[in-house]
Amino acid sequence: MALIDCTIVELPKITDPRGNLTFVESQRHIPFDIKRVFYLYDVPGGSDRGAHAHKNLSQFVVAMSGSFDMVLDDGDSKRRYQLNRSYYGLYVSPMTWAFLDNFSSGAVCMVLTSDYYDESDYIRDYQEFLVTASRNRV
Repeated sequence: MALIDCTIVELPKITDPRGNLTFVESQRHIPFDIKRVFYLYDVPGGSDRGAHAHKNLSQFVVAMSGSFDMVLDDGDSKRRYQLNRSYYGLYVSPMTWAFLDNFSSGAVCMVLTSDYYDESDYIRDYQEFLVTASRNRV
């Protein structure tokens, strides 16, 4: 996998004077079945989250409220995305180092994942990630 596989996806937005509605469907808007949902909130100013990669897990990240930046790294290149609309999400492929920062006050980050939590799927050391990523490219 490479950064080219990671992409912003515009989700359906149904506008209504009573309030807008957006939805996400497995295998339609994102290329996996949703196995887990978690969200980050009340992140203190100046803090960051993430700083790890997944060997096999795919993720879809949405700024439900407020904004934050997500820096993705495939071992060769890096790219920064600003997420600030609840009808856009960022697909993050496996073997992508992800780092979140620049959280606005009141930001809520929702993450949909392709599998259940499994600590053995995480790579939490950046140097280990670089070695593993380079092996996967060969």
